[in-house]
Amino acid sequence: MNRGFYTIMAAQFFSSLADNALLIAAIALLTVMKSPDWMTPLLKLFFVLSYVLLAAFVGAFADSLPKGRVMFITNMIKIVGCGMMFFDVHPLIAYAVVGFGAAAYSPAKYGILTELLPAEKLVAANGWIEGLTVSSIILGTVMGGALINPSIAAKLLAFDFPFFDFGIDTPAETALCIIAVIYLLAALFNLRIPDTGARYPHQERHPIKLISDFVHCFTTLWNDRLGQISLAVTTLFWGAGATLQFIVLKWAGHSLGMQLDEAAILQGVVAVGVAIGAVAAARFVPLRKSLSVMPLGVIMGVVVIIMTMVHTVWLAYPLLVLVGALSGYFVVPMNALLQHRGHVLMSAGHSIAVQNFNENLSVLTMLLLYALMIKLDLNINIVIVLFGLFVSGIMVLIMRRHAANQREHDSLSLIGEHKH
Repeated sequence: MNRGFYTIMAAQFFSSLADNALLIAAIALLTVMKSPDWMTPLLKLFFVLSYVLLAAFVGAFADSLPKGRVMFITNMIKIVGCGMMFFDVHPLIAYAVVGFGAAAYSPAKYGILTELLPAEKLVAANGWIEGLTVSSIILGTVMGGALINPSIAAKLLAFDFPFFDFGIDTPAETALCIIAVIYLLAALFNLRIPDTGARYPHQERHPIKLISDFVHCFTTLWNDRLGQISLAVTTLFWGAGATLQFIVLKWAGHSLGMQLDEAAILQGVVAVGVAIGAVAAARFVPLRKSLSVMPLGVIMGVVVIIMTMVHTVWLAYPLLVLVGALSGYFVVPMNALLQHRGHVLMSAGHSIAVQNFNENLSVLTMLLLYALMIKLDLNINIVIVLFGLFVSGIMVLIMRRHAANQREHDSLSLIGEHKH
């Protein structure tokens, strides 16, 4: 990997670290406001809404400028969202602004990998990126939990700058200031990302033409025999992963008797597993063997159901690490394969925008269903069983579709194909 790749990794790490710490801080703000339980998963829903609504436009934006500059601009939008929360804008609205920045950030973040690296390095690059992202999730959730912890917050509030009064009087305001500083650090790394020299044809600006281009890219990926399988798997994974975040928080309170700041650590435990799986996939799964990992998705759904039988922290830790490891090991090769096919068939920014649209539409749908089940006061163990069966069942259907494709034509021969 070249030097530019490591700069991208650093920028992604700090930006993701702040995103995840901010989620915990926003959940704490909702708790202080005495908001109903069903509103908590809506935070993530408002965050990903921009990924769906702006999918037709963010790909063209990512391809219209050098990717590093795009990442800097969109990271600054995240800072604005964080600042809105500081000035008492409702957490749902403020976190939606952060999601707006993230939606425009993502095509540049992943698209630059296909510009910077050859196809044979994409699995390894995705393994590093996912491993580092997961590390930021671990540290971000733990840091968010620590910042809202009453004893830590009291120590931070007790610290005063001489001669200055910044008007920071609550634990939430302290947390938001620290998170904003981390976003600024990410922005500094964004400025150091090299220009890869990749240039695309002039991007359309008319909304109707942009939507038409997006629809064409959307149908191209779903009609491609490799694209449709990898896209289906990553779409399922991201929807399931976002929902699992909130399931773990609810389950920790119900089955393990944990408070929010303690339960946030369990999200980090899942992320440790994802990092292990992602790094292992980067080491052992070449791009040409990426489709061989699909059965692990079925196994992951079954393992999730075992959560209903666990009532002690010491059993919860290894189980959640296993869930994370299985998901990390099977999604990293799928992600690399999808990036490769998108780069072959269209531009980097447009293919990532299509990927984001599908994945975050899945997140929206699954979070709405989860919020509905919580509003109906469904027992969390029933929710977990339904979730696990759904994941395993959809993975079985995807595998059957791939088998049917292979009977018609050897789609694996398309892996490593040069750009059209």
